[in-house]
Parts: sequence; C-alpha cells; structure tokens
Amino acid sequence: MNTSTFLAILNNDNTIDKPAISSLKLVITKFPYFQTARALYLKELKEQDSFKYNKTLKITAAYTRDRAILFDYITSKKFSNYTKPASTKENKILKVDNTKTVETSNSKKTENDLVDELAIGKPLSFTKAENHSFNQWLQLSNTKKPITRAIKSVKKEVEKENIIENFIQNNPKIEPLAKDKNIAVAVAKNKQDAALMTETLAKVYLEQKKYENAMQAYRILSLKYPEKSGFFADQIKKIKKLQKHKS
Repeated sequence: MNTSTFLAILNNDNTIDKPAISSLKLVITKFPYFQTARALYLKELKEQDSFKYNKTLKITAAYTRDRAILFDYITSKKFSNYTKPASTKENKILKVDNTKTVETSNSKKTENDLVDELAIGKPLSFTKAENHSFNQWLQLSNTKKPITRAIKSVKKEVEKENIIENFIQNNPKIEPLAKDKNIAVAVAKNKQDAALMTETLAKVYLEQKKYENAMQAYRILSLKYPEKSGFFADQIKKIKKLQKHKS
C-alpha cells in the first residue's frame, strides 16, 4: 500500500473494500506500532460486525501508548456511526412489551443457539461513561506477554546487584512461628460496584467466560432498571443453560 492509497482510506468515511482491508492488515504486520493503521483496521472490523473485533481491540490496546486516546476513539461518533441492523430469527424469540422474551419453539436449544442469543463474540460497544468496563475487558488480554517499551538503565541494574550482595552478606534468618499460633489473613471480597455496572460490563464477563459474574451483573442491573427486569432474568436463564452445556 502506497502513501496516496493510505491517505485516501484515512480521509474516506465510507466502508473500506476488502482489498484495502487486506492491505491495511499487511501494513500492520510490517509496522506493528503504526497506530493509525491499527485504528482504521479496528474501525472496519466493527463496521463489518466481525468476530475478530474483540480480540483485535485487545491487541490494539497492547500496542497503544495511551489507552485513554484509544478509548476516546472507539467511543466517538465517527467510530460508531455505522450500525448493522440486528438479524431476527423466525419462530425462535417473541418480544413482549420490550421487557420479556418468550420462547416459541419447543426444540431444545443447542450451545451455539445460546451463544448466538447472548451475542457472545459480537463486537463490544462502549460508551464514554464506561471506562471501567473497558479497563475490565483489557484485564484478561489474550496476548502472551505485555509489550514493554522501557529500557533498563545501568544504574538500576547496579542497585539491584547491591541489594542482593547486602542480603547475602547479612545472611538474615527468619524465626519460625510457634506451632500453636494461628494467623488470620484478611482477604478482600470481590464485590461488584452497582454504580459502575452496565450491560456492556455484563457482556464483558460473558466474553471472559466468567458466568457467575455475568449473572450477578444482570441481577444488579435488574434492580437498577426494573423496567428491563424481564430481559435481564431471561439473560440469566440463558447463561445457566450455557453453563450446563459447558459442564
């Protein structure tokens, strides 16, 4: 891809064609720290409703120097101005008053059906107020090792060696505890803040296969938004069924 082609893609707000997307992928492979190219590639995956989007978002964050800028970009109107119409399945789900869902098919749902209905693997859409959800999503990155840019200085290495030498020379000893002495270690409970709970965060837990967290998230949301309690209850039922398939 030459410069003029890349600038044309950068200035064009319309959907990029497949050859251009392939060219962007090649550019990223050759120049992994080319953040503009990564941002454009990420935007096109979102517009195509691609299953590759969520994983690519994590990788893009790993290569981004300032994740706050990335978050501002993916929550901007320019990034999310494209909305793919949701597909509906006949004889599967019937919505009633936008609060409850009723299964009209008597056939037993497969694991793939539940994954599809829970929208697992679909691109996650964050809003400006969901920085917490975004950070939660990036916590369990699929990348094997975090990308570090810091260069170790000689001074720090010398300081570390001195600490080790002093430790060896002093030869400190740890006194054993009495056998009849019990020590209680306080462990902080993993509580979910209701104020920070959003539907996107519930989906984040689903993507991470943290089903118990996801169900607790929907319970909190049910209390926060009673008008959608029927929908959230239905999501919890689907997650429980998905758990049975996984077990």
